[in-house]
Amino acid sequence: MYPSSRHSQMCRCLMKGAPGSYLQKQGGLVHGASAVFVVKDGNGTACIMANFSAAFLTSYDTKNGSKSVTFELPASAEVLNSSSCGKGNASDSSLVIAFGRGHTLTLSFTRNATRYSVQLMRFVYNLSDTGIFPNSSSKETKTVESVTDIRADINKKYRCVSSKQIHLRNVTVTLRDATIQAYLSNDSFSTEETHCEQDGPLPPSPTAPPQPSPTPVPASPSVSRYNVSGTNGTCLLASMGLQLNVTYRTRDNTTVTREFNIDPSKTTFGGNCTARLVTLALRSGNLLLVLQFAMNASSSRVFLQGVQLTMTLPDARDPAFRAANDSLRALQAAAGNSYKCDAEERVQVTEAAFLNIFRVWVQAFRVDGDKFGPVEECQLDANSMLIPVAVGGALAGLVLIVLIAYLIGRKRSHAGYQTI
Repeated sequence: MYPSSRHSQMCRCLMKGAPGSYLQKQGGLVHGASAVFVVKDGNGTACIMANFSAAFLTSYDTKNGSKSVTFELPASAEVLNSSSCGKGNASDSSLVIAFGRGHTLTLSFTRNATRYSVQLMRFVYNLSDTGIFPNSSSKETKTVESVTDIRADINKKYRCVSSKQIHLRNVTVTLRDATIQAYLSNDSFSTEETHCEQDGPLPPSPTAPPQPSPTPVPASPSVSRYNVSGTNGTCLLASMGLQLNVTYRTRDNTTVTREFNIDPSKTTFGGNCTARLVTLALRSGNLLLVLQFAMNASSSRVFLQGVQLTMTLPDARDPAFRAANDSLRALQAAAGNSYKCDAEERVQVTEAAFLNIFRVWVQAFRVDGDKFGPVEECQLDANSMLIPVAVGGALAGLVLIVLIAYLIGRKRSHAGYQTI
């Protein structure tokens, strides 16, 4: 039973979905049901209402290395009595949602004369919850938080149909189809809205044409250098250009395939090192790309094992695009060696997502400072070298055949004359 509060009284409306369940996915796409959460004051008047579904993406340590997990806010989530309407519905207020074994998502609101905002989002998660974090090597409870840009005019609801990501250190929270309003004046959502930037400007009429689709990027992506370090020094060196190739349905139900380059000048990166898994995470706007390198203990081969992608596609029927695969064996090299390929490598993540890697030079595990180890060239480069060698060999053989034919012909012509 959750603790009670003398200053506020809460209720939670019925949700769609099976009570007591949660949705979890490692290596694919899954959507949970949306839910309505309500905070009421001591008189039973609603001061905060929120209707959204939420997904959480994070990683945690196991005995076999780092592991990533994506899970949904379950239908069994509840509003805690620690939620607050503030004083007189005019000061800071908060919505606290609990689920699972000790997980809480908190939205802290503040306001001025004209606008209110979610000033802070906090997520507390319990690594001892084996339903979400199986085989976790830690049983501690962790807290992450971040400011947000969720804001709306007073007496208007915040509306965001598109997926919206909030990055809380190593946790990414994705809100979908969100309607949020604090400091309510009439015990229900307002009919007026403040739209999020992700939804773009409203069309002038219902018959207005849809927003233009993102323009495909035909050029190769810029090559940039990345590194990840841990307590024992550098565990990853990489130089490469990255491009995403995704297939999705637009709002008018047309299937399209588009390419998006990752611009190093607009990208931040980080990662972590463990004995068996090295992770490189790249963030660019609403895009998160995670690359995981593993090492086979018996063969001492290092390879790209996992790719996780989350991004927002404004013109898509479902703007939240996610793809993941943790059973790859790409970019292989012996431990202590580097893998290099000047040709474009195409890594299939799912049927709808490919990662195109240009001019890659990468080494994970057993990295000596900032220097790449001995190079193992990719088969694509080896094949490209065979073509000129084969052509050169064929030309040399042709020249030799012509020379032999000429000498034979010359010898026969001399044999046809007699000395006088």
